[in-house]
Amino acid sequence: MNPHLYAVILAGGSGTRFWPLSRHLYPKQLLRILGEKTLIQQTMYRVLHCVPPSQVLISTNPAQADSIRFQLREWKDELSHNFVIEPEGRNTAPAIALTAIELVRRDPQAVMLILPADHVIKGDRNFQAAVALGADLATEGYLITFGVKPVRPETGYGYIQPNLRARLASRGGLKGYPVARFVEKPDAKTAARYLRSGNYYWNSGIFVWRASAILEELMRHQPALARGMKKIGALQKSEAGGSAVAQVYRRLTPVSIDHGVMEQSSRAAVIPVDFAWSDVGSWSSLEEVAPRNDSGNVVSGRVVDLDSRDSILYADRRLVATIGLSGMVVVDTPDATLICPKARSQDVKKVVEILKQQGAPEHLEHLTVFRPWGSYTVLEEGPGYKVKRVTVNPGGRLSLQLHHQRSEHWVIIAGTARVTCGERVFDLGVGQNTGIPKETPHRLENPGSETLHIIEVQNGPYLGEDDIVRFQDDYGRGVNTPRSPKV
Repeated sequence: MNPHLYAVILAGGSGTRFWPLSRHLYPKQLLRILGEKTLIQQTMYRVLHCVPPSQVLISTNPAQADSIRFQLREWKDELSHNFVIEPEGRNTAPAIALTAIELVRRDPQAVMLILPADHVIKGDRNFQAAVALGADLATEGYLITFGVKPVRPETGYGYIQPNLRARLASRGGLKGYPVARFVEKPDAKTAARYLRSGNYYWNSGIFVWRASAILEELMRHQPALARGMKKIGALQKSEAGGSAVAQVYRRLTPVSIDHGVMEQSSRAAVIPVDFAWSDVGSWSSLEEVAPRNDSGNVVSGRVVDLDSRDSILYADRRLVATIGLSGMVVVDTPDATLICPKARSQDVKKVVEILKQQGAPEHLEHLTVFRPWGSYTVLEEGPGYKVKRVTVNPGGRLSLQLHHQRSEHWVIIAGTARVTCGERVFDLGVGQNTGIPKETPHRLENPGSETLHIIEVQNGPYLGEDDIVRFQDDYGRGVNTPRSPKV
């Protein structure tokens, strides 16, 4: 392993085209689309063949950090200080720059392997060989991207044309070339021409470069962004508050690393790779990587089908019955169902945008929301009330917290609950209950060996999840005061 190589997993995307299975607060990288591991878990295992877990950094945002920590809890000690949290999403160039600043601080010779958390890659050894060649070229100052050989005239990807007359290096059968040009997403006719030529590659969004080199190129091609990042670096060194950093970050212009740097840089290079790759960018692309039955259907969950062909049929919990479909997508979840032709699956993001404009909760999160300590499921809600089923894992506990706008009432239905309410700490068993007044510091924990289940009834004029003041937390989430209240 290269001692200066660090993997940076970009895990801040929303995956709107995979709705209703993905949501803004539970995006595609957190889903088990193929196999028992989620996409971000698969990505983590993949990069561990290249770097130790202590040299993996996770770039994400506050809304998704908790869920990611939970899914990567196997490496919680190694990753405890390796989350680089964007105050809010500003596209890939600011996210990568923020991580590059952190890496240069840790290791001035750091080489970054950057990859999205939600891609599917088959061929680990070929991936490792590409990373090794990329690291070699990165130490020479090149900005490397991996090019994937097209298998269809795809109009949803950017393309790269290498300069085949100027080979830079080779290793294990792979070769690196300067980039002749980047091409934006083409129309169908142009994409078909690229496919026939054999000299164009899909832009995978996987990069390798020295952290210092990308910061230099940002200064050259995106000077306003670079100046903002330099100010953020100075604020971090001075140990300024997070609000000061967030204020500067939110003023940065959103720009992708491809458009902002790679398409303009004279140092861009490409390695045509030979591993299978998919960004699983829409429901129709699932059939590229998922097994199909004899009728060409991708089927998951409790599905009863009669005579459907070439369709994607997904049932989350309920039974889904389909008859005589052709080229369709059917996705059923507890609170939303999608039905559309495969050819229109890219338009799912338009549905999500409408839901967002309407303020509909279905674009934001599922009825069941996972947390590091367990989960909660919204069972019923209306004006002034909300009913949840809350589970707490053995040994888990929620933060010590209070709410300004709501009171809570807890009924224990399985397991043992240890309750902190103001200055009192007491245990409750099955069938027992207690109330938590608003403005009262409280905590729920599970001291037992079985999962704790409770029913929680909230009452108040505002029941949003952001009505919370944290005083203590076991999972690295920010607290709101420097010391705990008296309890």
